[in-house]
Amino acid sequence: MVNKVASRQTGLKLAALCLGLVGALAGLEILSTAWLTIRADHYTPAKELFARSRNTYIQDITGSGGSNCRYIDTMFPHPYLAFVHHRDDPCGVPSANDIGVLGDEYPVVRNPERYVILLAGGSVASQLGQLAQPGRRSFLEEELNRSYISPTGKPFQVLNGGVGAWKQPQQLILMAIYGDFIDAVVTLDGYNEQHLIKPGLKSRFEMPAVNYLGVNPIVAQDGFGSLAMSWFMGRISGWLGTGLTSHSHAAYLLASALEPKPADHDDGFGARTYSAMMSLPPDITDSPAVYMDWQIAQYAKYIRMMDVTARDFGIRSMFFLQPVPAVDKILTPDEMRGTPDTRYGQRYIEIVRRLLTLAERNIEVRSLLDLFKDEKETIYSDDIHPKRELMDSRGYSLMAARMAQEMAGTWGWRTKPQH
Repeated sequence: MVNKVASRQTGLKLAALCLGLVGALAGLEILSTAWLTIRADHYTPAKELFARSRNTYIQDITGSGGSNCRYIDTMFPHPYLAFVHHRDDPCGVPSANDIGVLGDEYPVVRNPERYVILLAGGSVASQLGQLAQPGRRSFLEEELNRSYISPTGKPFQVLNGGVGAWKQPQQLILMAIYGDFIDAVVTLDGYNEQHLIKPGLKSRFEMPAVNYLGVNPIVAQDGFGSLAMSWFMGRISGWLGTGLTSHSHAAYLLASALEPKPADHDDGFGARTYSAMMSLPPDITDSPAVYMDWQIAQYAKYIRMMDVTARDFGIRSMFFLQPVPAVDKILTPDEMRGTPDTRYGQRYIEIVRRLLTLAERNIEVRSLLDLFKDEKETIYSDDIHPKRELMDSRGYSLMAARMAQEMAGTWGWRTKPQH
């Protein structure tokens, strides 16, 4: 009898404990949901918040769910290009080629059966040049072959030379290494570069994106203990964004807190060295005007170097400055949510204005700022990437058509008869 009473009491205690735990979790979820709703002035499902924490390029790479692989898990350090993708299990990207970009393998000699154009830049260039659908080619390649005849009469081939967060001088380095087997090089950039031209920063224009620290974590972390803890926390954060927990606002807040971020201090042996390496002297950084002049001059320098290198290779070159949501487009409500801060717009206009003066040196720089000015519908899916569903994208289709038209008009390509 005593044993039965004791067992019953134990059961009641366990039940009370479970109820208390469930109540606590429910309360935490309610508070988390309320706080996030108040912060954003509207309710957003947790799954959508997890999705928004990754732009469309990252979602394409990591998948829309079902895997706890983080974006950084798909990356690999490159000795010259800072960071690229890999295709190894468990988190590799199957479409990554031997050098770590997504798409066709790079040849080692010129292909006489194709007119090969290297498209270099960041994630927007990558999506424009990727093979996104079986049986189809990239947006730019399909537009070129549909509308124009190459100088050799052979079909165009566009090689993807873009990776998310790449910026100059990565485009220059890529072309310098692989430019001897192509017929032309075009770049599509500007958005990633403008982040390093923001007054108040103290970093060199050449500083790579934080992905570099992710694939070289010993640089960002103070010793192997911190490195191991950072990896462990990152795995938990990735797991929280999948399965049942992807519907929880509390899990979203926890994942945001756990996600490793680059060290912002300089007391670690790696961080201190890296910070010093990537810093500019105070006589440049203390004045916003001087800092902006300096950084734009570096940007222009790398475009000039690409132009000179292309001439040495005997190939064509053209440099496109990409459109951005903050300039020349009336944003829809969806686009406003993806780009809540458009204050960089005037700075970006000034960057483009100065780079266009390179035409005085016979360097082919083209602005795409007005590309979407007449578009009333939603073009952008986040802060910079046009909406895309496989090969269905008005934004990328317009971009490809304009770029192909600029190349053909400048370089004298014949237009194909349209039936």
